[in-house]
Amino acid sequence: MAIDWNDFFAPVWLSLKVSLIGSILVFVLAAATARWMAKRRFMGKSLLETVLLLPLVLPPTVIGFLLLMLLGRRSWIGEAYEWFVDSPIVFSWIAAVIAAVVIAFPLAYRTMKAGFEDVDPELEKAARVLGANEWQVFRYVTAPLASRSLVAGFILGFARALGEFGATLMIAGNIPHRTQTIPTAIYVAIDGGKQDLAWAWCIAMVLLSFVMLLLANGYSKR
Repeated sequence: MAIDWNDFFAPVWLSLKVSLIGSILVFVLAAATARWMAKRRFMGKSLLETVLLLPLVLPPTVIGFLLLMLLGRRSWIGEAYEWFVDSPIVFSWIAAVIAAVVIAFPLAYRTMKAGFEDVDPELEKAARVLGANEWQVFRYVTAPLASRSLVAGFILGFARALGEFGATLMIAGNIPHRTQTIPTAIYVAIDGGKQDLAWAWCIAMVLLSFVMLLLANGYSKR
């Protein structure tokens, strides 16, 4: 069976767009949260960290259902969003980004937090004594020393977002050329007997994931 390359590339480009936007959002959110959590001790910290890491162990379909209830057209968030932009959140590519962010956040957060915890606090304290403000301390001391973990967290978050299936299917659906990502496209192709197309998407996923992990491993050894 000949492969329709238009059908092949549509999920690839959408997956790359969703994963890139999602991983950028995850990087910002995870870095800020990990930095804050790594440097503070307070009552209930273990409970909060458990909540942050919960998506790491929950089935993606459970996360997708919870997001559907939170952002659906009958929820106040969904109604407010639709009132502002005249379009629902669910079953849109933005919903796929939200699913990717929620799924990828715990992995990036855990990786980045380990990097921030390894930074010697005496070096940060010395920078403050020399007159640096908090932003300068983070930019010139903390971030360079934790750069391996930050880059690894971004790359792993991107790879996790790229492979997301269950939550994306629940909240964004599987609409060709609109919300269909590579994992959902593979599922439909196999179900429809299009094995050549499924093989092509599987190879694309393996290559993209391989490149991401290769970059992460290569940077961590620098």
